[in-house]
Amino acid sequence: MRDSRDEPWAVETMDELLALARAMEQEAIAGYVALAERMRHENRPDLAAVFERLVAEEEGHLGAVDRWIEQSTVAVPPPVALQEPMFDDEGAAFVAPELLNSYRAFSMAVRNEERAFVFWSYVSAHAPSEEIRQAADRMAREELGHVATLRRERRRAFHDLRRSGASPVRGEIAALELRLSDHLEARALRAAGKEAERFRALAEAAQARSAAAVARPFGRSAVLDAVPEGADAKLVPLCELLLDCYLDLAEREKEEDGRLRAQACAGEMIACLQAVRQ
Repeated sequence: MRDSRDEPWAVETMDELLALARAMEQEAIAGYVALAERMRHENRPDLAAVFERLVAEEEGHLGAVDRWIEQSTVAVPPPVALQEPMFDDEGAAFVAPELLNSYRAFSMAVRNEERAFVFWSYVSAHAPSEEIRQAADRMAREELGHVATLRRERRRAFHDLRRSGASPVRGEIAALELRLSDHLEARALRAAGKEAERFRALAEAAQARSAAAVARPFGRSAVLDAVPEGADAKLVPLCELLLDCYLDLAEREKEEDGRLRAQACAGEMIACLQAVRQ
């Protein structure tokens, strides 16, 4: 049996899984409530409104977990303390308010949802039973949907802030994936040992997605028509761009196969972003 003290993603029962899900949503709600209160205190009603929207979003997520509990045969799980904090305000509780804006607020929210997606993916991969694996997969899919919603809000915030400075970038996903592979190979050359191996593996995965996109093309993502020029010049912005594309395609694809392919690619891009940021 795994020791959950050593593996915070170890989940043995549905009670544990649902208790963790509730605790994660409650932690995020508390974090955004505190930030909204601080922004009101700092006389930034615009940012207070952004964080209040994020509170409402997380309360909706918590409501979905509670409905799941009500519809299942699982008893309402008792409160549980997270072994490791999942919510990260990235310094927003302390940074000067004038350094914050709606784009940064939504960026922080996006990264929190991405971390939650990675967490539930780990839970699924190490699930002790099919029931736990399916439940963790469901949570991961929910988090992927949350990522898509918040990234749309972030794009709106970006265009509100930089409307006059943006110019379109034209390109196809296959070409962007090859560009990503080049970036990752360059990172691998600067690394050593297991880190170099990890970046080479990510580069190979990008090449595989590029080849798949050529063999079975997706439709064109509208994301590619309205992003800052040079977004593919650096590794992280390129990862962000590709993730936005796949999330957009996952919503636009009418066929189940295309939708699942886009979602799978989005999941790989989130894992790539995690590795790059580390």
